[in-house]
Amino acid sequence: MRMVGPVRWPLTALTAMLLAASAILLAGLVAERRARESFAATVTADARLRQALLSSEIARFRLLPLALTDDRDVISALARAPGARDLLDRKLQRLAGQTGAATIYVIDESGRAIAASNWQTATSFVGRDYRFRRYYTDAHATGAGEQFALGMVSRVPGLYLTRRTATGQGVVVVKLEFDRIERQWRSAGGITYVTNAQGIILVTSRRDWRFATTRPIAPAVAKRVGTDIGIAALLPTPFRPLDETRIAMPARGGTFLLAQTPPDAMGWRVVLGMPEQKAIGDPVRSARIAALLASLALVGLLVAVRERRRRRAEQTAALELAVAERTADLTREMRDRASAEAKAAELRDALRQANRLATLGQITASVAHETAQPVAAIRNYATSGEKLLDRGDTETVRENLKAIARLTERIGRVTDELRGFSRKGSGEIGPVPLADIVEGARLILKDQLSRVLMIWPDIPPGLHVTGGRIRLEQVLVILLQNAIEALIGRTDPRVEVALTLQPDAVRLSVTDNGPGVAADVVARIFTPFVTSRPTGLGLGLVIAQDIMADLGGVLRLVPSEAGACFEMELRRP
Repeated sequence: MRMVGPVRWPLTALTAMLLAASAILLAGLVAERRARESFAATVTADARLRQALLSSEIARFRLLPLALTDDRDVISALARAPGARDLLDRKLQRLAGQTGAATIYVIDESGRAIAASNWQTATSFVGRDYRFRRYYTDAHATGAGEQFALGMVSRVPGLYLTRRTATGQGVVVVKLEFDRIERQWRSAGGITYVTNAQGIILVTSRRDWRFATTRPIAPAVAKRVGTDIGIAALLPTPFRPLDETRIAMPARGGTFLLAQTPPDAMGWRVVLGMPEQKAIGDPVRSARIAALLASLALVGLLVAVRERRRRRAEQTAALELAVAERTADLTREMRDRASAEAKAAELRDALRQANRLATLGQITASVAHETAQPVAAIRNYATSGEKLLDRGDTETVRENLKAIARLTERIGRVTDELRGFSRKGSGEIGPVPLADIVEGARLILKDQLSRVLMIWPDIPPGLHVTGGRIRLEQVLVILLQNAIEALIGRTDPRVEVALTLQPDAVRLSVTDNGPGVAADVVARIFTPFVTSRPTGLGLGLVIAQDIMADLGGVLRLVPSEAGACFEMELRRP
């Protein structure tokens, strides 16, 4: 019987050690799974945000060539009017400086540049032949073109956006370079790159990765793509794929978790890779250390049971140390969470502005349609005014001038509305005429609204709501755009905007006769990146609900017999 004690204690200690090893292993596995899921969600959200900002930047520059297609100086220079080309050179130079475009130039029917924003430099494009460029042949044949290529003179890559002029005599070209975006990506950490439909890297935070392949490509296709870009050959894949979402970097670069966005209209995808070591390895090590500490505490407890009196003081000190360490961990976690919430607020504000800029890119055709007719009418009035002055008919000339004034006021209303819509909201909240909000949204989306049957409410004069005009216009534009996109392909598209007045609130609803919201999406309709459309980002309704909450209102999905119905509830002053 005297051997029971000595034999039992080693067995107890061995059992405790086995339990400790199991706890460490299990803690590491659980921590790794949770850290990997959280890290993947964060990387995916960041990649989609970077795609939204990139798309808004490209959409902004699409306006330039379209705006210049019927410009008076462009038409005069193509018609070889005396002194017109010098004037156009200076005008393009100013436009490039104001907009941030790399280069703006005009090519005539022979394929040679007749004016360029870099006309004063040693590498001027004026006089150079661009017939071999696909962006020129596409625009000349179809009216518009797009091509990512290496500059023939500058040897700097960029996206070329082209439009055929209104007279058909030439092509306007705007080159967009991505140096600023690539610098932002580098400072944000990780590896960010954009691939085309063939998987070739075009824009990237790693310069040595540009024009590299990301997947196997046939030699004939590789040669054709390289010729189109303007390079001798494509580079090999700069990393080693581990699976669909992970890659390994050479020379001890570690492993990276990848997240890629769906392709846009050009077939471009944004891919973001973030190192796994710190995001996953550190939490796993921390969990194992915590499990080890807990196991050691268990062993210490067993020792304390055997030697209670002698080790009581040491046990108390160990517990106090553990409490202090845990308190420090909780303090750091609270600071990190506060920082993350502040960053999320900044990202939401940037995403609202990106949504407005992307919307402006989508309504370019509406702006051109609204301003083309008044500009043509002003030109006719001015031309006839000269003849009337020669005949001495001053009364008719006076009527022509009044008509010109009315037409310029119409153009001013369109441009003022779009300029106000593109600015960030001031954040001020106060009484706003509801009629102004509805009229602003109708003016911004006039071309798109003309494609469906619209039913508008009668808004009482003097009806005001509490909020900010630009932000409320953005919410109404998002709801109307979603309704119009849901009706694509229908033979009887219809959208109804209804108004309900209450003593302390105003309800404005937007209802369409489309397919409605899918049942599996209804519960998550206001969750980021949840969408039923293959081309949607799933951010519009999130932005709209966030704006309504800031203004003290409510945005909700209302059940309807057919189609979808979204309702804005606004406070009355």
